[in-house]
Amino acid sequence: MREVVLDTETTGLDPGSGHRVVEIGCLELINHVPTGVEFHHYLDPERDMPDEAFRIHGLSGEFLKGQKKFAAVAEELNAFLEDSPLVIHNASFDIKFLNAEFEAVGQPPLAMSRAVDTMLMARQKFPGAPASLDALCKRFDIDLTVRDKHGALLDSQLLAAVYLELIGGRQTDLALVADTRMETPTDVVPRAIREARSDLPGAQPTAEEISAHEKFLDRLTDPVWRH
Repeated sequence: MREVVLDTETTGLDPGSGHRVVEIGCLELINHVPTGVEFHHYLDPERDMPDEAFRIHGLSGEFLKGQKKFAAVAEELNAFLEDSPLVIHNASFDIKFLNAEFEAVGQPPLAMSRAVDTMLMARQKFPGAPASLDALCKRFDIDLTVRDKHGALLDSQLLAAVYLELIGGRQTDLALVADTRMETPTDVVPRAIREARSDLPGAQPTAEEISAHEKFLDRLTDPVWRH
């Protein structure tokens, strides 16, 4: 099953007031495990950067000026998303902004029905408890030292780890792993793969299979299988 974890950074809170998307970060999950395939772009919002937004993500107007505009990445983004479910924290915010950007370039909107909203999942699972991404990382003992400001790709990596916890992927309550602390947001990738496949019988791939696998990896950006 393919899913896409998605996050954005923006110039403000409301696209109806002229605010724009300035960063998009997405990563692919297969059976809830990150594959290493990612989509990431900074975007020129063609407007100023308010101080409030800059304090959150640290992306200045000077840095963003000259980056690609949304119109230049819209088709690439749609191709990456395909028709996969979208794992988003506070999905209505990101989808509202992306749909405003898509509308401006004549592209169809994203359906809210595609969203898997981890904030709603957390509120249902832990009623009354804080449900921010930071709070959930602390609850699940996911290392936040790599994050001093918000960033779309880094937050997507953190969210992938949180999502796996919310659906019980690591099953820490059953003590199925000796060490439940995650050193980095992406450490969950090899760990989850090891846990999921540790009981499978060994098999030796053929030369043709190895060659086909290498050709596939050449198409990916920094695939986890080469680490």
